[in-house]
Amino acid sequence: MRFFYYALFFAVTASFYGCSSGKQAFERGDYYEAVLKSINRLRKNPDHKKSVEALKQSYPLAVEWLDNDANNQIASNSTFKWKNAVHSYEKINHMYDEINRSPGAKRVIPDPKNYYSKLVGVKEKAAEESYSAGINAMIKDTREGAKAAYYHFLDVNEFQPGYREVNDMLSESKFKATLKVVVEQIPVPTRYRLSGNFFQDQIESYLYNQLRKYEFVKFYTPEEAAGLAHVDQRLKIQFDDFTVGETHTVQKEETVTKDSVKVGEVKLDNGTKVPAYNTVSAKLTTFKKEVVSKGLLSMIVVDAVGENVLTHRKFNGQYKWVTEWGSFNGDERALSDVQLAICKKKENSPPPPQNLFVEFTKPIYNQLTGSLQSFYRKY
Repeated sequence: MRFFYYALFFAVTASFYGCSSGKQAFERGDYYEAVLKSINRLRKNPDHKKSVEALKQSYPLAVEWLDNDANNQIASNSTFKWKNAVHSYEKINHMYDEINRSPGAKRVIPDPKNYYSKLVGVKEKAAEESYSAGINAMIKDTREGAKAAYYHFLDVNEFQPGYREVNDMLSESKFKATLKVVVEQIPVPTRYRLSGNFFQDQIESYLYNQLRKYEFVKFYTPEEAAGLAHVDQRLKIQFDDFTVGETHTVQKEETVTKDSVKVGEVKLDNGTKVPAYNTVSAKLTTFKKEVVSKGLLSMIVVDAVGENVLTHRKFNGQYKWVTEWGSFNGDERALSDVQLAICKKKENSPPPPQNLFVEFTKPIYNQLTGSLQSFYRKY
């Protein structure tokens, strides 16, 4: 029974807030939002009285406000007056579509207004307006200007697809706005006869795939960059130093004992046999071999023109491979379970140097990619 009252309470609360949201929007003068919230409610409940009333009051005010705003924009000297007018008219059309998709809203507003025919001419003006703004931004001949131009040309294509040479201008502005970064190969010291291809491939995959979300940054291999007229930055990733397979073996000898261990039985005078306890011991020899591989990697970004260092970060990585084994002489019962388990092990061979190299570069990779993401986010 208590569950029923809780469920009823939450249902009534949700209903209250659902219907009040349109009213709240109306009261603060956001008639457009009030219309959309009311329509959404009527789509679920066509007879919802408060939503019917909210829609009836807010719709004509929303149309009037948006229409006046569009006309005021057109009459103004605003740089993007036609673009702003398009947005206002599109909101009127959006309300028209939403009302027609809701039987409950359609009963309240049987003849909603639309500006589809009027938008054709306004969008032509908006396309011309944004195209001119894009050309003017391109004239600045800067990366930031090209980036602004790119967004203007995107607007042009939205208002009127294929307007003049907008597709060519989109490609040109995007190329000029893009920071072009050459990624130099990662050298690996030859004394270990190791291949850095795996690590190199990981870094390149991250740059060319994960960092593609940065729309205006593109990474090139040296071969790809050879065909470019200019590059903006050079990304140098190199190992300052590393060690693979540094081996340390520790031998430990000790005598271990355990008290109160049953070693047999004794016969009492009355003939009864009882356990006999004593201290047992064993000579334990254990070996612990550690194979340490570690390195220090530098990430350097330089300006390709002046060779000025823009950032220089260093990252440490280490991987430690461990094996333990041992032997004993004496009474096995003197050993703990752990010691006995070690004595049952044999000496293992460490992984190949190439595997050790891959392992210690894993923490370096995580640090490096985080730093790359942080640095190129601002571009």
